[in-house]
Amino acid sequence: MEKRPLGTQGLVVSAQGLGCMGMSEFYAGRDDAESTATIHRALDLGVTFLDTADMYGPHTNEALVGRAIRGRREEVVLATKFGNVRGADGAFLGVNGRPEYVRSACDASLARLGVDVIDLYYQHRVDRTVPIEETVGAMSELVTAGKVRFLGLSEASPATIRRAHAVHPISALQTEYSLWTRDPEEGVLPACRELGIGFVPYSPLGRGFLTGRFRRLEDLPEDDYRRYHPRFTGENFRKNLDVVAKVEEIAREKGCTPAQLALAWLHAQGADLVPIPGTKTRARLEENAGALAVTLTAADLARIEAVAPKGFTAGPRYPEAAMRALNG
Repeated sequence: MEKRPLGTQGLVVSAQGLGCMGMSEFYAGRDDAESTATIHRALDLGVTFLDTADMYGPHTNEALVGRAIRGRREEVVLATKFGNVRGADGAFLGVNGRPEYVRSACDASLARLGVDVIDLYYQHRVDRTVPIEETVGAMSELVTAGKVRFLGLSEASPATIRRAHAVHPISALQTEYSLWTRDPEEGVLPACRELGIGFVPYSPLGRGFLTGRFRRLEDLPEDDYRRYHPRFTGENFRKNLDVVAKVEEIAREKGCTPAQLALAWLHAQGADLVPIPGTKTRARLEENAGALAVTLTAADLARIEAVAPKGFTAGPRYPEAAMRALNG
């Protein structure tokens, strides 16, 4: 797999990464053995940019990823995140960007991952009660200490990105971006390009919706959080499914799957984008990796834009409480 720079500080990653969140939480069907095999297969395919966070599990996803990469650490570009605080029982306890918390969270992640250094360390959500300069200042100290190589932000506004970047170079900005979530085009993506910051789209397949696998809400197990996601429920589900059907038609004509088409669309938006589709199975991983072989012409992109125009998606991208934590 080809590699791409993220930012201008020397971070180089595989052109597509692997989001590991669903291996431990939120999406039903946990299977640590298959998840581990999926990570191993990813490395074999050259998908070496792995993404986790301390909140996933909580805490168990980092441990899973750490076990999976043991003995192959030199092959991996390892990204993790801090800032969303959760209790051992899974309760969400808020966002913390205080310098002392930054330091303790990093040490805890290093221990769970079983590594000496984190390649890319993100602030998962912006703490509006703490100046971003203080948080990033503490993150920069981790770089100086050799515990972290590069810094990133997730779900930050253009103004916050600029302030953070003035304290220490930010290599990557991670936020949701896909055919059905194109908000970053309004300000975040242009700001990143102006500052030379790489862009990492998470949920590039619309939490699986763009794969075409879900025809009814009942296709999702009871313990899958998407059953309660605004875009997967009620009339929103039907409206979104109508558009996905049109995307599926284009995929059939291109000889690829809907997932591959959605990922190819993202790759066509620029070489500074490195999507991290998540999966916990080898079959889906291999399917997603095949997106890099799909070439979209200008005519293809225009047709996709016509059937799935910006803003087509029905429903917000998170429930109301979670939406309030975005774009800090």
